[in-house]
Amino acid sequence: MKNYYLKRIVLLVITLFVISIVNAEPYPVAQKNWPDTIDLSAHRAKKNTDDSVVNKRAGRLTFGGYGEATYKYSFYSDNAFRYSFADRYANSKGFGQVDIPHVVLMLGYDFGKGWSMGTEIEFEHGGTEVAVEIESEETGEYEQEIERGGEVALEQFWLQKSFLDNKLNIRLGHIVVPVGATNSHHLPTEFFNVFRPEGENTIIPCTWHETGISVWGQVGGWRYEFQLLPALNSTMFNVQGWAHDASASPYEFRVANKIAGAFRVDNTSVNGLRLSLSGYVGNTFNNDIVTEENSTTYKDVKGTVVYGSFDFQYKHKWLVLRGNYDYGYLGDAALISRYNNYLPNSSSAPYPHTLVGRSVMDGAFEAGFNLLPERKERKLYLFARYEYYDSYNPAYVISNGERVPLSDFKWTERHVFSAGLNYYPIPYIAIKGEFGYRMLARQYNSEPWVAVGICYSAFFKR
Repeated sequence: MKNYYLKRIVLLVITLFVISIVNAEPYPVAQKNWPDTIDLSAHRAKKNTDDSVVNKRAGRLTFGGYGEATYKYSFYSDNAFRYSFADRYANSKGFGQVDIPHVVLMLGYDFGKGWSMGTEIEFEHGGTEVAVEIESEETGEYEQEIERGGEVALEQFWLQKSFLDNKLNIRLGHIVVPVGATNSHHLPTEFFNVFRPEGENTIIPCTWHETGISVWGQVGGWRYEFQLLPALNSTMFNVQGWAHDASASPYEFRVANKIAGAFRVDNTSVNGLRLSLSGYVGNTFNNDIVTEENSTTYKDVKGTVVYGSFDFQYKHKWLVLRGNYDYGYLGDAALISRYNNYLPNSSSAPYPHTLVGRSVMDGAFEAGFNLLPERKERKLYLFARYEYYDSYNPAYVISNGERVPLSDFKWTERHVFSAGLNYYPIPYIAIKGEFGYRMLARQYNSEPWVAVGICYSAFFKR
């Protein structure tokens, strides 16, 4: 019975989706800071020539989304021990993968008098599928099986009050944390690679979203935003991804024993150029349902995270340049590594139980050259990108009066080269292809790959 109603709901959503595409004129979302900043002020300023209440309400509605489908073939082993025993996997034939990394539907509404709302639901890797089957090999026993692994998440849900023609806005609810270039510009038409940029997508949550309070505004060529939100959770830091999983919660709620702050400032005063500075600071220790309160060993541990990022973009008729530099620091990393090692270790416990780096960094630069500069809408970009990042810089302990580093893992330090083509038949659709090469320390095998993908990002109704 549940499957019956679920199929009807899915069919209704797909029908509404198709009707919206057929009846609406899409809009190139790259010209708006969407979906992180859904600016509904245009709806309030727009004069509605039809006096009917229904059409006035319809004019306040915003509906859009983005999606990606990809294929990747990696010419290296995906075995979990390929770094521990590199020689064993030097001649691997590789592996191929098809994926739907993200499909997102966004709905916004302008209530009037400065009040608006925004919601965004994301399906990652095709979502999740569970089915009940009758196993003929097991005497007709009913079994519930997971048909597909993936995620369905509510990425945004907020109410907003706007003042002074968007010079001041107060947003409350579930919001995107605009720290780093990728979190602020993660639409698939806003980067050249088939997949999101690797460095930031490894060391911090991406797309990072929390329930909190945001104050933001636009004044001339400046846009500012300040946020209060739940702090990261130090028990979820790990070697490979540092803070990537530290905002996730396996529970039905997000633990908020500690509160953190985030900010972002963008300047677009120069035509075609955006300069951005963003950052985050917060204490992460004891921000979990398992806390340490009585031990003298950990009484002064705070696990303060300080993260800063600078990124830029320059756009010309035939040229696009982008770059970023990120640095993150975790206080008390050695004690947190020790504490995490002794957390509950069972199949149901969510903890990674790995060492935690005291610092991480990422730096990247990419350039795209439009080979069709005379075309108004169609674009063909030849691009190249270089990125260096390290997700684990070991912490130190004091032994006999000397600083002794914890175990180091050289495979966390990576140089990534990629190049390829992006074809835009219209501004909100892209067809992508790339060749990539990930180079690690000498004792490890290099990791080349090829990938292709299709994507879109558009407003279907605004």
